[in-house]
Amino acid sequence: MERKFYRWMLVPALLFLTAFIYYPVLRGTVMAFQNYNLFDLNQLKFNGFDNFKAVMSDPHIRFAQILLNTAVWLFGSLFFQFVLGFGLALLLKKPFAGRGIYTAFVFYGWALSGFAIGLTWAWLFNGQFGLVNDMLMRIGLLSQPIGFLSNPNLAMISVIIPNIWYGVPFFGIMLLAALQSVPNELYEAATLDGAGAIRKFTSVTVPYVKPTIVSTILLRTMWIVNFPDIIYAMTNGGPVNRTNILATQMINKVFKEYDYGQGSAIGLIIMILLFAYAMLYLRLTEKGGDNL
Repeated sequence: MERKFYRWMLVPALLFLTAFIYYPVLRGTVMAFQNYNLFDLNQLKFNGFDNFKAVMSDPHIRFAQILLNTAVWLFGSLFFQFVLGFGLALLLKKPFAGRGIYTAFVFYGWALSGFAIGLTWAWLFNGQFGLVNDMLMRIGLLSQPIGFLSNPNLAMISVIIPNIWYGVPFFGIMLLAALQSVPNELYEAATLDGAGAIRKFTSVTVPYVKPTIVSTILLRTMWIVNFPDIIYAMTNGGPVNRTNILATQMINKVFKEYDYGQGSAIGLIIMILLFAYAMLYLRLTEKGGDNL
């Protein structure tokens, strides 16, 4: 009777997952192989891999450029988010006066809307009256304003910077929790063995928090690839598609062209790429863990 009760308790969760996760994923996968355009619902039919061919051979937007933009957006954001987040966690680990208030202000950005953050940073980088241009001109680094978001060479950097700012608190929160769980006895033993600060960090801190590092990097990778909010608010994928990534292109296909088939095809491509990345990443981290 007790086992049956626990099984029935799982039913609501399974229904919720089926309705809001499994079914949409399955429905989107089916749509990826259909001619599903809201402007021509009379021609709704299976078309094999035509949607994928159309996405990859679009004469207006080069698919290779979108893949490159996605890679730059991902690794440019992820690297600095992790490094700065880890440094922030190390700084917050030691107690100091007002640490709780300071931590609350630092982590507050994680609670904000990505689209709202994009709008705020779009104003900061505005080429005419943006605060960044004004400050750089006041200190003499610029003689005239720069169009950060309209310059193809600066647009991607300009959207990566706010994404770094947004993602640092996530790594800070997760890694701070992991650092606080490291036993002090390990550091004391390392001190007795004559280990310095760097040796303690590489031989005690990093191995102990490695599971958290692995999981947070993997989760953040998936979120960054599927996070078009900041780009959409700041550049809408421009200029000349220099900030257009897979997620923004998927939104354009669905909400601008109303082509749910091609939009679903891009979504399926994202799923496949992330799945392959996750498998390779976990395999490499497991091998690396064996060598520690």
